[in-house]
Amino acid sequence: MSTVKTEEPDKTIDLEYDIDEPPGKVWRAITVPELRDVWLPGDVLAETEAASLTPGEEVSYLIRESAPPFLVSIVTFHIAPNAAGGTSLRIVHECADVGVRPTKAVAANDDIRPVMRAA
Repeated sequence: MSTVKTEEPDKTIDLEYDIDEPPGKVWRAITVPELRDVWLPGDVLAETEAASLTPGEEVSYLIRESAPPFLVSIVTFHIAPNAAGGTSLRIVHECADVGVRPTKAVAANDDIRPVMRAA
């Protein structure tokens, strides 16, 4: 019997862009709903609110896609000023297992554990 080592497929897509616009303008485009909806329609978002937010630096959204590689993913946008006076934008797509992901923060000492319900 031979042992075959199988590698788990990469569950992350990491993209980097340099944009000629200042970081404040890019930040508004990825966080203000009316501006964000132009390039990231609301029906793609699993939740309209950001999953996490560090003002001016990073924002994450839970995204639903209609085709692989990720049907549900967490997309994080990192922005920083670049040397040319514009913005470095890094977009990281990570596979998300929403079946066990709690949607609301829960206190660590409340003895309530998230459970999945049968349909």
